[in-house]
Amino acid sequence: MFTATVLTMFPEAFPGPLGVSLIGTAWREKGLWDLQTLDIRDFSEDKRGFLDDTPAGGGPGQVLKADVVARALDSLSGPPRPLLYMSARGRPLTQARVKDWAKADGIVVLCGRFEGVDQRVLDARGFEEVSVGDAVLAGGEAAAMVVIEACVRLIPGVLGQAESLSSESFEDGLLEHPQYTRPRTFEGIDIPEVLLSGDHRKMAAWRQEQREKTTQERRPDLWDAHLATRPAESSAKSPRRARSTGSTAGPGPAKS
Repeated sequence: MFTATVLTMFPEAFPGPLGVSLIGTAWREKGLWDLQTLDIRDFSEDKRGFLDDTPAGGGPGQVLKADVVARALDSLSGPPRPLLYMSARGRPLTQARVKDWAKADGIVVLCGRFEGVDQRVLDARGFEEVSVGDAVLAGGEAAAMVVIEACVRLIPGVLGQAESLSSESFEDGLLEHPQYTRPRTFEGIDIPEVLLSGDHRKMAAWRQEQREKTTQERRPDLWDAHLATRPAESSAKSPRRARSTGSTAGPGPAKS
């Protein structure tokens, strides 16, 4: 069974959104995955429970101590699992990486606080630093929930409809097409006529066109990668658009 273990100073933050809807049901009722939390504070040998100290070389804030984190991690048993540390400087979270982790026996996620974690324990234990957006958070708990949810929803039986996963954003390098439902007209705006035509070939073509258009406009980096893997087909279908000079939100970092 896929087991997500979270090393955190605030175990009370969990399960949060992981405990609701289909993912929560898959955990609590179906037993398709498991969530565990480990309070890092329990592994401090300081009589006051301190688990952080001032940065070596000076500077603001505090740093989580390597020995405390190591004792918490070493207390875990079971098969080896990917070790993830939520960090603003980590490699961006991608669907491809999530799919790899979802195939494992689970993941162990370390949530930092303050100025971060002593680099020595990250290197010694082989943690992989992961970022969920180009923004800085107060801690890694919210970012950990993002990673866990992304993995758990890929476990067979959690969402129920495997075919719905194949057309989602990032599955083939493109963003998802727009979605509509009743009523047919909302505040003067109609559902695109092609989606009401009953012609499945036309609907599929429209959705593919919308996916390509949306990806070009919102994520030119993904569009470039898509063209690189399917140059002949993609180039023939749609001209390459010039890059915008504005900023584009990426899947990148979040500090823990």
